[in-house]
Amino acid sequence: MSQTIHRFVALDVHKSYVVVGALDTRQEVVLHPRRVSLLQLDGWAKKHLKPTDAIVLEATSNAWYIHDLLEPLVARVMVANPYLVKLIAASFVKTDKRDTLVLARLLQANIIPEVWVPPPHVRELRALVSHRRRLVSQRTAAKNRLWSVLMRHNIMPPAGQVFSTTHRDFWERLPISSSEELRTRQDVAIIDHLSPLIEEVDKELARLSAEETWAPQAAFLVQLPGMGLLTAMTLLGAIGDITRFASAKKLVGYSGMGSRVYDSGQTHRTGRITKQGRREVRSVMIEAAWVAVRRHPFWKAKFERLEDRIGKQKAIVAIARKLLVVVWHVLTAQVADRQADPRAVACSLMTWATRYGLATSLGMPRAAFVCRELDRLGIGQAMNQFQYNGYDYHFPLPMAATVTEQEAAAGG
Repeated sequence: MSQTIHRFVALDVHKSYVVVGALDTRQEVVLHPRRVSLLQLDGWAKKHLKPTDAIVLEATSNAWYIHDLLEPLVARVMVANPYLVKLIAASFVKTDKRDTLVLARLLQANIIPEVWVPPPHVRELRALVSHRRRLVSQRTAAKNRLWSVLMRHNIMPPAGQVFSTTHRDFWERLPISSSEELRTRQDVAIIDHLSPLIEEVDKELARLSAEETWAPQAAFLVQLPGMGLLTAMTLLGAIGDITRFASAKKLVGYSGMGSRVYDSGQTHRTGRITKQGRREVRSVMIEAAWVAVRRHPFWKAKFERLEDRIGKQKAIVAIARKLLVVVWHVLTAQVADRQADPRAVACSLMTWATRYGLATSLGMPRAAFVCRELDRLGIGQAMNQFQYNGYDYHFPLPMAATVTEQEAAAGG
């Protein structure tokens, strides 16, 4: 890189400004650290940056905006992992100017711990999944507060879904004080307001899952036990491009589900998972693992063996880690799971097709949608029917070939 780069520019990014500094190939300061407002950064960059510059900035909330702004102007823009940079360049004297020059020196030495810059469609999916998670968190908090009211007053809730609209009279007639009645009424209103918003986000995730960008990968995740639409889209957003993980071990480490290791001298021990990775991957994989051990014989047997040896909580984490390894293999090789039952997979695909009328929105019968995805997975060629929710759904044996021909004619 030093043969084509003449300056090494570092940006210490803040909410409303950046501190910019640069070194040359001999690590001499050629641009003393200065503060530039984010509003003026575009004009400053076009005036001062050169095509032979390399730039580094730490990953922050607005790092992708700055990356996209500067990338066309210079030779390379790198986004650094702030946690690893801190480990490399820890100092008891910390100022914006010192941090900027330290980043520039790390860049010149080519030891920047770089993070992957997701393309726009991955960023959009991640943002949508995060938005949904915040909405669900707010709704859950409101529900917990309402449960607290019932527990404090020893009130038994009605049978069924206590927060459904059919039980609004129950919440309105609680024998509680006026101030608690106000809080209860507002928490119920919060739930009523957030539920349709969450449903709207789910509908958008379903639409994205059928787009050509995500549909080929989503099918290989939906086939797995415990994987639904939301789990699949959360994983795809977090993973982005599966080819950036050279092995399943790399993906496990990225999720934070790898074990802590201490190996020095005569001492070797492993501990709990590191939790240094994407939290949403760990969350959805644990949820998927619980479903898998309840419904799938293969994973249930594995879980029972582990539970006897290490306990329930550690066992479910181990199952989640093993299931994530399967995720890496099916996405990398684009193959169906070895434990896949074609009829069970057809039911999972049918749920995907039915969710928010997805197959109908694509202009195809649900059975044809299922047949197309089974062909994509390369399983179930001998099937001509399957049962879903007590009903038999039929598709003729040549259906798969017919759908494939239609896609080829349409350029898909």
